[in-house]
Amino acid sequence: MAHPAAEGFRVIDAFSRIVRLGEGLAATGMLSEAAMARTIEALKVCARKVAQRPVAGARYVATEACRRAGNCGVFVERIKAATGIAMEIISSDEEARLVVAGCAPLLKREPPHALVFDIGGGSTELVWLTLADGAQVIEDFISIPQGVVTFADRYGGKDVSRETYAAMVAEMRGALAPFEARLGIAARIAQGAVQLLGSSGTVTMLTALHLELPRYIRARVDGAILDFPTIAQATARLIAMPYHARAAHPCIGRERADLVVAGCAILEAICALWPVGRLAVADRGIREGILMSLVNGRG
Repeated sequence: MAHPAAEGFRVIDAFSRIVRLGEGLAATGMLSEAAMARTIEALKVCARKVAQRPVAGARYVATEACRRAGNCGVFVERIKAATGIAMEIISSDEEARLVVAGCAPLLKREPPHALVFDIGGGSTELVWLTLADGAQVIEDFISIPQGVVTFADRYGGKDVSRETYAAMVAEMRGALAPFEARLGIAARIAQGAVQLLGSSGTVTMLTALHLELPRYIRARVDGAILDFPTIAQATARLIAMPYHARAAHPCIGRERADLVVAGCAILEAICALWPVGRLAVADRGIREGILMSLVNGRG
């Protein structure tokens, strides 16, 4: 929740919980009962928080897992009955627009193109932008069904061998290849015309790991710049950690410990295919895009 402010908005209350809504979805095509129950319990917390404030406008959205699930309609009805929340299933192009709107303050005027990505639980989104006269123009986007939860479901997340990790990277590169073939981003990178920005728990966690934070501190992470050698070092350090060490780490925790290696594989594929050399880190995305649109009266 947020108030309008001179810089756009000021957050006054926030809540997040990892619910793994897409767990098992790739195998069954359906949201599991356990995943739906976890999500509804988290949304009950959100509904109570909203009820305690004089909210002038709100928007509740769901993304890839609900777009793909055969039982999404039933799930939306259950959410409404349990919480009063009317959930909106947004399209992949609307998701891309909101990610860009949320991350826009971190994009520079130069270079003239930007590749923005968001590594999610059930999918990964990439948006190709042209930056001109202070505006961000979406030229193309892609949403692919490889995310940290779907990869962890299929490949495992607790004990990941080098061979399994390499298989995840190879699969992700294959999934991204048509986007590169369509747009020729690598050629623009060779000309120094592309900036890279990542919005996801993977990049924020690797940043916190690199900075050796005693706990996660958003102000230190959001807007940070990581060069590719630093990303490679942090990734190698994380992959070398046994599961129990990941679970005990204050910037990872038990909820993410079996997902972070999959996230690193997805990120490595992105960096290998598009060697910009440095990455801007965003601890923001769809949520901030929604807040900005509500503040501006476009929600």
